[in-house]
Amino acid sequence: MTEVCWVDPSAPDPGLLQEAADCLLRGGLVAFPTESFYGLGANAMDPGAVTRVFEAKGRPASSPLLVLVDSVTMAESLVVEMSEAARELMARYWPGPLTLVFRALPDLPKELTAGTGTIGVRIPGHRVALELVRTARVPVTAPSANPSGGEPPTTAQAVLEKLDGVIDLIIDSGPTSGGLPSTLLDVTTTPPRLIRQGKVTLS
Repeated sequence: MTEVCWVDPSAPDPGLLQEAADCLLRGGLVAFPTESFYGLGANAMDPGAVTRVFEAKGRPASSPLLVLVDSVTMAESLVVEMSEAARELMARYWPGPLTLVFRALPDLPKELTAGTGTIGVRIPGHRVALELVRTARVPVTAPSANPSGGEPPTTAQAVLEKLDGVIDLIIDSGPTSGGLPSTLLDVTTTPPRLIRQGKVTLS
């Protein structure tokens, strides 16, 4: 059975977040709220945990996973370089729903990058998601917490209906806003290239 715990989005309990972080660090899968949908978290530096994300979702292994970080410093630990343009975008839109795609360091789990040589990174704007990453002190994966091809969940109950017994823990912080996912922008090119339109518009 998947455990469900309530975490107040306005005042997250540090003890409950530590339990969730400990689960991630043991290789577990934790669903949690983001600005749009509930995401499926694993320790992004643990190849076995990342593989579990693909198995839980039925996600093609050729589809890379974006990760959440708690700071620009953590993002820098994952990428080859950061352009001045990328830093300007981070300063303007992070925390928030803008995922930037960088050239990945070669020692990142190949399961994470799916052999693309790139990694999508952002600092989340949802307080619970950000505090979870801060507590775990590792980058955390964040695809939607549902089987691939299904409707992205906006409630903990929707996650439970699809992934009960498949994942370890769900952080219930009430409904999320839904709508568009994060915008995906490739900053390995000049000028940056829009991959997916999301909550942050191109204009």
